[in-house]
Amino acid sequence: MRISVLGLGYVGCVSAACLASLGHEVIGVDVSQVKVDLVNSGRAPVVEERIGDLIAEVVRTGALRATGDVREAVLGSDVSLVCVGTPSEPNGSLCTTYLERVTEQIGAALAERGGRGGRHTVVFRSTMLPGTCLNLLVPILEKYIGGTAGVDVGVAVNPEFLREGSSVRDFFDPPKTVIGELDPASGDVVAALYAGLPGEVFRVPVPTAEAIKYADNAFHGLKIGFANELGAVCQALGVDSHQVMDVFLADRKLNISSAYLRPGFAFGGSCLPKDLRSLVHAARQADVSVPILSHVLPSNSDHLQRAVELVERTGKRRIGLFGLSFKPGTDDLRESPLVELAERLFGKGYDLRIYDPNVNLSRLLGANREYVETRLPHLAKLLSDSVEDVLRHAEVCLVGTGDPAVLSALPHGEGPVIVDLIRVPDAEARRAERGYVGLAW
Repeated sequence: MRISVLGLGYVGCVSAACLASLGHEVIGVDVSQVKVDLVNSGRAPVVEERIGDLIAEVVRTGALRATGDVREAVLGSDVSLVCVGTPSEPNGSLCTTYLERVTEQIGAALAERGGRGGRHTVVFRSTMLPGTCLNLLVPILEKYIGGTAGVDVGVAVNPEFLREGSSVRDFFDPPKTVIGELDPASGDVVAALYAGLPGEVFRVPVPTAEAIKYADNAFHGLKIGFANELGAVCQALGVDSHQVMDVFLADRKLNISSAYLRPGFAFGGSCLPKDLRSLVHAARQADVSVPILSHVLPSNSDHLQRAVELVERTGKRRIGLFGLSFKPGTDDLRESPLVELAERLFGKGYDLRIYDPNVNLSRLLGANREYVETRLPHLAKLLSDSVEDVLRHAEVCLVGTGDPAVLSALPHGEGPVIVDLIRVPDAEARRAERGYVGLAW
């Protein structure tokens, strides 16, 4: 394909060179004449492993050239790959100035081109927050071309996962390829750019593609911060942090896996809360600052409060809570977030009724019973042994269990408001219904 790559920083330079090496005809575009001249002389404008030899080769063969003229590049290509920067504003917000400017330039060139040469596809590779493409950039394009995105012009979002220092290697062996497509034809064009490369391809809605990049980078930052904080605590306690992390990383079932990485309700139980508290306390005693670890429990509490606020927004008073133990398949109520939720709602005067197939007061023993008697002594009055009884009572149903008897009884359409704390199996279908609210969408 004929591709214009707008922006010759790390992402644009690497993308342009690698795409040219795959056999595409590429025109690089940048406002910096220095970068344009470097590329045209077969030299890389960035320092990166392998990029110098790659650019020299594709420029020599004529597969890559550079220009400062957006109009020339767009008119001479079928696909525009937007790789301009999106730096932070002083207040931390995303700067979209360069994105808007280059989108206007592309739109103006496409308006001049008209329908000649077939449909052009604009692919945004720059990192941008969900909603930026559809709410900001697409209207700019449509204004200039006087047409409809997805019909008269293709639009897609294609985030990059290139690490500086190994970006050429990452391009040819990507962890994944994400294509946020406005329409299938736009997605087909992007998929064709990377035909033959390894890795799984995900074709998703445009906002999902925008969000994935942020999910990745936020988690990478969280991992580094977590490892450094734990290392500092270990050092203060006289423990070899690398030995600890070697064993931690060897666990591929719970630690380095998809376990616990699904949005849902708050965590609880007899282990996680108390151990986090103990670790943070030990860090403070050792004068070690652990802002990430010390904010995990407050973050968990804030997520629980979101469920309370969802109930409050309904304006209704009769509440049915399905689930009470801290996780499915157990009767353990110690530090259960659902018990905490019940307490908060009861304390606010809501008329609450609860069903949990695993919780029977007469069978609770030891610390579990003591916890209930201390934290929720009025539980006996709230518990029901019937799903139907709770449904008849409720104007709002809080679903905190995946018990089949509960899920099969939940009504569709008319009936109580459903507040989904776990993402029930038919959540996608219910999402379109009146009175359905998902906590973890």
